[in-house]
Amino acid sequence: MNATTPSPTDFDLQRDAQGRWVCRVAGGPEHVGVQVVRSFPLSAPDEAMSIVGPDGHELVFVARLDALGGAQRAAVDEALSEREFSPVILRIREVSTFATPSTWRVDTDRGATELVLKVEEDIRRLPGQPRLLITSAHGVVFDIPDRNRLDRASRRFLERFL
Repeated sequence: MNATTPSPTDFDLQRDAQGRWVCRVAGGPEHVGVQVVRSFPLSAPDEAMSIVGPDGHELVFVARLDALGGAQRAAVDEALSEREFSPVILRIREVSTFATPSTWRVDTDRGATELVLKVEEDIRRLPGQPRLLITSAHGVVFDIPDRNRLDRASRRFLERFL
């Protein structure tokens, strides 16, 4: 790196009084209203993260999140969790019908809920992984990290749609 390129860890990320994220890179000016985004959220969630200014330009790029210190990592993780709402399905309790559209009653890591599956194509398989992503009629993406780890009844419900 040359003298004008800041280190990927030479930044400060915190909230202002209005709750907006503020980033200061290498002691430079504050950038208010930044967003923290992952470059590869599904295939490499701990790699390639950027802090993007309100104008859409990248302010900071971090190749690996484990390169960040404690306070930086905590702030980045908090900002990412606000942006990435993806409940994890732990169990499928009931499916209204095995044709679409159908209503699913599920238990997630955020509590019990219902989702409407519009078409079977809203269940996405990730290549080479037992992971599934299910997009509800409301656009919420539910995650099943490993369909093989679900209980037997949940796997049976899924098999009807896969």
